[in-house]
Amino acid sequence: MQTIENISNLRSEIYLWRQQGLKIAFVPTMGNLHQGHIALVEQAKMRADKVVASIFVNPMQFGANEDIDNYPRTMAADQEKLLAAGCDLLFTPTPAIIYPKGLDKQSYVEVPNVSVGYCGESRPGHFRGVATVVCKLFNIVQPDIACFGLKDYQQVQVIQTMVEDLSMPIEIIPIETIREASGLALSSRNNYLSADEKKIAPALSQNIQWLAQAIQSNRDFISLAKQAASNIDKAGMRTDYIHICHARTLQPANADDKALVILAAAHCGKARLIDNLRVNLS
Repeated sequence: MQTIENISNLRSEIYLWRQQGLKIAFVPTMGNLHQGHIALVEQAKMRADKVVASIFVNPMQFGANEDIDNYPRTMAADQEKLLAAGCDLLFTPTPAIIYPKGLDKQSYVEVPNVSVGYCGESRPGHFRGVATVVCKLFNIVQPDIACFGLKDYQQVQVIQTMVEDLSMPIEIIPIETIREASGLALSSRNNYLSADEKKIAPALSQNIQWLAQAIQSNRDFISLAKQAASNIDKAGMRTDYIHICHARTLQPANADDKALVILAAAHCGKARLIDNLRVNLS
């Protein structure tokens, strides 16, 4: 596996692959990799000839009250995991490479509608930062396909919408969430959980599962979501939001909708955890 920091060197390598007619998959990350990330690389490897991963802690998607300096950076361990998973090239740009003019003078990408609400409300400017950096990385790597984890469901919808709206010739491959035995979705943020908080945290996924069952026979979505939020709070977490939405538009679901997604976020100690579950009603 090659590790490249420079954009021109990366493009030169990819040009050689293109000359050979090879299909290229891309897995963008912020590092501190866990098995959920590795599953993306493994799925990418099954779908393409060459896999490019990136590790870039993107300052544009961090809010004023979010400490980017404390975001865990584990490059050596990440490289070992990527190598074992069959990654062919790792791109590790610096902020100066991605944003040479600085954030204040950087053009940005704004994706309407699906960026609004939920994590978009809790983290203002977050999805602008996500869409901008992913657009830049897509333009640098120019992959045929890109793999994203469905744990960040709203993010996947933002990226899918951006690709469609900007006519990017890239297929977005959503990959199912990898979970611990307790049901807790794997996340870099789980590293912030104490031993006691790790026991509490599965209440988020448990109540999403409860809600998925409840809406099969009860279309009072708002009341059921409030009950799930109360259950999460009683377990010792602090609910940020829990909503039942249309699976594609992310608008609040109505009683006639069939393809739904439950979106949820909650604070557990220092960690803000997100999770979701898609539900098809008959």
